[in-house]
This record gives sequence, C-alpha cells and structure tokens, in this order.
Amino acid sequence: MKFESLVNPVVLTQPVYEPGKPIEYVARELGLDPAGIIKLASNENPFGPSPRALAAARQALTQGELYPDGGCFALRQKLAEIKGLGADQFIVGNGSNEIIELLGHALLRPGDEVVMAAPAFVVYKLVTLVFGATAIEVPLVNYRHDLRHLAAAITPRTRLVYVCSPNNPTGTANSEADLLSFARAVPDHVVVVFDEAYADYVEPAPDLRPLIREGRKVVCLRTFSKIYGLASLRVGYGYAGADIIALLNRVRQPFNVNAIGQAAALAALDDREFTEKCVRENSAGLQQLEAGFRALGREFVPSVANFIMVKVGDGARVFDALQRRGVIVRPMKSYGMPEWLRITVGSRAQNDRLLAELKTALG
Repeated sequence: MKFESLVNPVVLTQPVYEPGKPIEYVARELGLDPAGIIKLASNENPFGPSPRALAAARQALTQGELYPDGGCFALRQKLAEIKGLGADQFIVGNGSNEIIELLGHALLRPGDEVVMAAPAFVVYKLVTLVFGATAIEVPLVNYRHDLRHLAAAITPRTRLVYVCSPNNPTGTANSEADLLSFARAVPDHVVVVFDEAYADYVEPAPDLRPLIREGRKVVCLRTFSKIYGLASLRVGYGYAGADIIALLNRVRQPFNVNAIGQAAALAALDDREFTEKCVRENSAGLQQLEAGFRALGREFVPSVANFIMVKVGDGARVFDALQRRGVIVRPMKSYGMPEWLRITVGSRAQNDRLLAELKTALG
C-alpha cells in the first residue's frame, strides 16, 4: 500500500507555496559570493530589525529554557493601548499567516466559498483549498481590488472575503472610505478579513477600528515582518471583536509564538524613530525605482507598499539574468503575470545596483 493512499485526498492536489530564494541557496547554486548578493524578493526590511527589538530579543534568549507566555499577555496589552481596543480583541500568531489558517480551522468546511482578488496574497487560496472550500477569485481592476465586484461575488455559501490593502503583489491600496463602505454592505453571514501587512507604509493608514466597534464581522491582520524587520521571528496579530478572537483561540495551538519573538515585537512597538525612518526611506526608494523604470522605458504599477512591480517582457529570463548577477527578485509567473517582476524597495545603494543590473539584463 502506497503512503499516498492513506493521505487526505485534498493534500495530494494542494499547491505548494514558493518563497523567495534565500541568499545562501543562490550562492551555492550559482557559485557566487554571498556577500555580493542582494535579496529584493520577499518584501523584507533592508534596514534590518528594529534596534530596540534586537536588544529585547537578545535579553529574552537568556531565558531560553522557559516556555513562552502562551497567551502573549504583555504584547496584547500593549497593542490594546496603542489601538484603543480591549486586550481580548487581539490574537497573536506565528506570523499573520497562522491567523489566516486559524480562520480556516474555525470557519471553513467543504462546500464553503471564500472570495478574494486575483492576484492577491496566495496564502488565502492555499488555506481555502486545504480545508476543502472553494476559492472565488475576482480579477483586479487597474491592479487594485474591485470592491464592487468582490461584493457581487458573495453568495449564501460565502464564509470569508479577503481584502489585502495595500495588495500583494501589486502594491496598490483602496481608500479608507471605500473599505468601510464595503464592509458595512457585506451580508451578515460573511466575515471580512482585511490584510494590513503593508499598511504601516501608508500615510495615513486607513483606520478600520470603527467597524469593530460597530460589531461588524471583521478581522484585521498585521505583521511584525515588514516595517519592524522581524520576519525571521514570525510574529503577526489580528484584531476583531472579542467573540471572534475567542473563537480563533479555540483552534490556536498553545505556545504558538516564541518568547524571543514576543519580546522583540513588544519592544519594536516603542521604536518610533526606527519605523519613521523606514517610512521615509521607503518613500524615497519608491521614487528612485520609479524614476529608474521610466528611464528604462518600462511600465510599472505605482505602489504605496515596500515593493513595486515592473514589466520586463520575458520575466523568467530577466529574473534568471538578475539572479546570475547576484540580485534576487520575484518573478510573477505564478501569479499569472509572466511579463512582470516584483521588486522589494531596498536601500539607496541596493536600488542603484538593481537598476544597473536590470538595464544589463534587459539588454
């Protein structure tokens, strides 16, 4: 008997997420010096972790023999103070990805539907499929969520609607007014999930807390992976009504967030100097890349996030050419956009090098 015969059939057809290639992997594969490689593929912070977070993480390591706080009490209290909500309205996850999975555990059954944009963050679809539900994908319009068509795609079988703003991979965002109106019009049997992973780069960021205070079935997701530079520690959080959070906690594993990540995230929330610098540098970097793409005569999608998409023709070829020159970016073929690359906004020096290598790769 083959092992596959014992497996849930859904697993055998489940697509596999393809992350950006690590620097060490590319160095080994192509015989390059790791020190000469820059990675602009995974929307990571080019300025590293928050210094306060780094100091707190080092201190937490000295108590590595102890289990972490299973309820992330201190972090939830801090988030509650910042957001003006109750601590019982927050859940902390092993990255915001885990909370997407918890929503699947709590709300999805075979035959249910989940509405999402296309292209958008691929994990929405992956989680939907693994629970036997159906992903209803609504095309973007002008690379932005079409909220009217998302609403029209809702049926009696819909359980979740995902709205990623700014959207990954396009970097576009919907206005606060449009997001609020959309959520207020959604039927009562649907939970709206607003993924705000990149909202820290938007000034001012939409404030969706009124929906929660109104008792709407809304869950908002945030992460410490981007502007706080803590991607390796995997800390994200969701905020919603206390009843929804209590439900998600029923399916959350104990000790799901390690103590080092909790300590780093808690300290990062106080490092306003670092985050303000990152916002400034990211805005300047976007302008730098846009000017460079114009000079190369290349179409791009104006972005408000920490990444930008550019049309290069044969995306696979240009991706490979850049990688062989020590610049890792993200090809968009898996998102149905084979002519495009997604490029993380780097430091000024990294952006300069990217543009120079792109000019060579384009020939």
